[in-house]
Amino acid sequence: MRTRFILSETWTSLTRNIPMILSVMLVTFISFVFIGASGLMQAQVTKAKGDWYNKIEVVVWLCPDGSSQATTCSSGKAPTHAQIVDLENTIHTELAGVVSKITYESREDFYRNTFLKQYPNGVYEGRTLTAANMQDSLRLKLSDPTKYQVVSEVLGGRDGVEDVMDQRQIFDPVFNVLNKATVVTVVLAAVMIVVAIMLTGTTIRMSAASRRNETEIMRLVGASNWTIRLPFILEGMTASLLGSLLAVGTLSAVVKVFITDGLSKTVQWIPYINQTTVLLQAPVLVVGAMALSGIASAISLRRYLQA
Repeated sequence: MRTRFILSETWTSLTRNIPMILSVMLVTFISFVFIGASGLMQAQVTKAKGDWYNKIEVVVWLCPDGSSQATTCSSGKAPTHAQIVDLENTIHTELAGVVSKITYESREDFYRNTFLKQYPNGVYEGRTLTAANMQDSLRLKLSDPTKYQVVSEVLGGRDGVEDVMDQRQIFDPVFNVLNKATVVTVVLAAVMIVVAIMLTGTTIRMSAASRRNETEIMRLVGASNWTIRLPFILEGMTASLLGSLLAVGTLSAVVKVFITDGLSKTVQWIPYINQTTVLLQAPVLVVGAMALSGIASAISLRRYLQA
């Protein structure tokens, strides 16, 4: 009987205060779109890092024939086969727990497999280059990509090594930009959450004020404080539920239109988030929105409907 009464009062409150409910729903929607967007952006960064860092190598560029600005290449000659083998042995010895795989790539292989694919005619900055203009390299697969600095310290100053390049240097600036964008969306989401809490509390107080006579009668006939407050709390939670569901639907549409049907078909070398990522975040957004609304409503009504 009490449950039926509470649900009946909640429905009555919802139908009487549609403008107020819409305002709570819209603020919740905007707030949780920002929260969801920040979560999706961070998920995208994490996904890309996980995929790229597993593929990224440390490239040890060996000295080329001819002039080089590196002091370790002062002889003007590329390292001999024996010197390269000695360098590989050094890697096996001093970097045994860091480097999991060593791949030697000759200048001819680099020219054929990499350079010509990027410059089909072999023309670079107005010059036609051949394999003789390239240089040999060692490509190191790391057990832990974050230990690049150890590799650089061991190999950086050795004779025959012109440069040690971690391919993460190419992608880290992109990750930094995405991380900063995530921070901005988190800050905006936090501001909107505060606004949503304040608006929800104010809206529920106004709803309670419009039905003060009814609540006074309920108190006189012996209704408990929670029996009086619960319909108003459920009112706010219902509005927040609708707003959070709308936010989830919007995020799902954005991922589909701009990522699944857009970027993933034009830029295929990046691993992207998908609808599964949105679905995994959806319960957190919905439950979080309802919880915030319930807490804000309860605190607001505690002072307003004191016995």
